Amino acid sequence: MLIMPEPDPLVLSRRAEIVTALRQIVPGEGVIEGELARRVYETDALTAYRQLPMVVVLPETTEQVAAILRYCNDAGVRVVPRGAGTSLSGGALPLEDGVLLVMSRFRRIIEIDIPNRCVVVQPGVTNLGITEAVQGQGFYYAPDPSSQIACTIGGNVAENSGGVHCLKYGLTTNNVLGVQIVTMDGEVLRLGGKHFDGAGYDLLGIIVGSEGLLGVVTEVTVRILPKPPMARALLIGFPTVQSAGDCVSAVIAQGIIPGGMEMMDRLVTEAAEAFIHAGYPLDVEALLIVELDGCEAEVDHLVKLVQEIANLHGAVTCRASTGEAERLLFWAGRKAAFPAMGSLAPDYYCMDGTIPRKRLSEVLSRIQALSIKHGLLVGNVFHAGDGNLHPLILYDTNKPDELARAEAFGNDILRLCVEVGGVLTGEHGVGVEKRDLMPAMFDDIALNQQLRLKAAFDPGGLLNPGKVFPELHRCAEFGRMHVHRGRIAFPELPRY
Repeated sequence: MLIMPEPDPLVLSRRAEIVTALRQIVPGEGVIEGELARRVYETDALTAYRQLPMVVVLPETTEQVAAILRYCNDAGVRVVPRGAGTSLSGGALPLEDGVLLVMSRFRRIIEIDIPNRCVVVQPGVTNLGITEAVQGQGFYYAPDPSSQIACTIGGNVAENSGGVHCLKYGLTTNNVLGVQIVTMDGEVLRLGGKHFDGAGYDLLGIIVGSEGLLGVVTEVTVRILPKPPMARALLIGFPTVQSAGDCVSAVIAQGIIPGGMEMMDRLVTEAAEAFIHAGYPLDVEALLIVELDGCEAEVDHLVKLVQEIANLHGAVTCRASTGEAERLLFWAGRKAAFPAMGSLAPDYYCMDGTIPRKRLSEVLSRIQALSIKHGLLVGNVFHAGDGNLHPLILYDTNKPDELARAEAFGNDILRLCVEVGGVLTGEHGVGVEKRDLMPAMFDDIALNQQLRLKAAFDPGGLLNPGKVFPELHRCAEFGRMHVHRGRIAFPELPRY
């Protein structure tokens, strides 16, 4: 059962006062208080959990964001930042007594700087929008989550999103050069810039992936890359999931770093093919999509090497794209895999954990055993090259106990990831979904240090409370609960 911070009755009793104060900061239609209108924001892409926010505010300027946070900090009102709401871990789940700060009006591309190979954008610009803005000049933005048509760069920064090309070109943290953030007390900070690295502590690295717990991002500088001269994709079919997993490890062990390396099992392949008609083979148990990019001679050489490795690992089919349109079609099926699975069940639970590549075959086999144990189908589609798994657990929320079984299944998968030397999340974040599994990966010392960092930015614990840190975690140093009604219980931090 999901437990969120207990609502503060004093804050709820002041709702009218809070709404009035917010309207003074964001006039016009920027404050939403009607129940029906607030329903739009009651959940994110983790739709199993819903909560009506106390009030929704849509600022348009950094100054408005700073004023909102400053007011909420002084008034003791909790704030949940939200982008496009595509989070799959419940990171933007609102609070009953909290202000939902929606950044969707920050959708301007501020500067395209080709000589410095970077773009400065507001956080509401979509991931794909950055590439569309620079592709005419031969550039693109490398991280490409499956939801890139809808997800925003601010949300990508919050969750450290990846995508099918993150194996070679990195996740969001490897492609963000600078951010402007507003802290809970209304202070505006600039971290990084157009340069590749800065002096001092890596505060930029702390912000990327901080899931809205440390500040609200109002501007992002990303690096862009020149489009490779050539790219070709291979569709490689295998008789077993295990042989496909072994092939992945063998390709990387050979020193080949593909632009992208994705894997789908039979269930997902069949659903994606029916949805997109990408030409996927339907008589295989696992399908690899391997993309090689670079100059023409290099790509031709690497294609032959990967074909040889695949054949050595029992591939039963291997087809290379013959043109750009076909390459994009191969990827279209993969990027549509999540919605395609909607044709197989009323609901699915999308997991996100990362494991060492050499354990792929073992983990996929054990996931199938867990599927039998919990009595629920699971489809596997994931970033095979970096071991970032995305099992899709199929269930029907209208049937008694199926959601609970899906959650138990998902928890078992994540514990398995940690057991084999992996981590709880690769790109979706912890949010509320994995929050209470954090002790499976971190001991009290590590959790306490992370909470100290949170307290340094937000000592009142008002920014996105109830996320990431276990609600029942006790601090041995202080002998009390870390969180009480969402506020961090660090009255006096040790002085060093």
